[in-house]
Amino acid sequence: MNEREFKRPSLPGSALFEAQADGADPAEMAAAGHRIATLLVRGPRSGDDQGLVDRVLHLADEEGLGVIADLWSHAAADSLAGALWRLYLLRTWVYRQPEQAAREFGAGKAYAPVHEVLAGVVDPPGPEEVIALVDTVVRGIVGDDFDVTLDRAAAFAHIVGVGRAQLDSGDPQSAAKLVDTAVHLRRAAELERSSRLH
Repeated sequence: MNEREFKRPSLPGSALFEAQADGADPAEMAAAGHRIATLLVRGPRSGDDQGLVDRVLHLADEEGLGVIADLWSHAAADSLAGALWRLYLLRTWVYRQPEQAAREFGAGKAYAPVHEVLAGVVDPPGPEEVIALVDTVVRGIVGDDFDVTLDRAAAFAHIVGVGRAQLDSGDPQSAAKLVDTAVHLRRAAELERSSRLH
């Protein structure tokens, strides 16, 4: 995944939190990102939590997920927010370049058969199948099997990274970043299984 391929979403201002002024403190933004990540994955625990989730989902519908995802962009890789940022980047890239994703996935399958089974893409993977996989993974964010969601995303990123490195037109640096993303997602899955992903 090439970072240059992603346009960084703009930071949300007062539209996200009515009481928050534009140009909010970065620490407050990070805390808000962690809270939103926790609510989206773990679910609301109170009426106030549900109200925030409703506002976040409305904002995502109106402005796009990127507005919210940017809150996660500086989170540590071994955090809930950091894992969601990596899922967001994978999904965004696949939607922007589904043919490339399918081609690289196809090239990587032969070199990572265990990951292929875990990723769950049909054979042969076309752009639609790759998009369907990523959407299935992202839909699994809310639920009891978040670790499985992270494992599947890690497997997908690993296969695509290996595939990118195998193709003549591949970019070794971005291929290595995809494999690193897979490592981070796999680690997040391990932390989730041991109830240590926060």
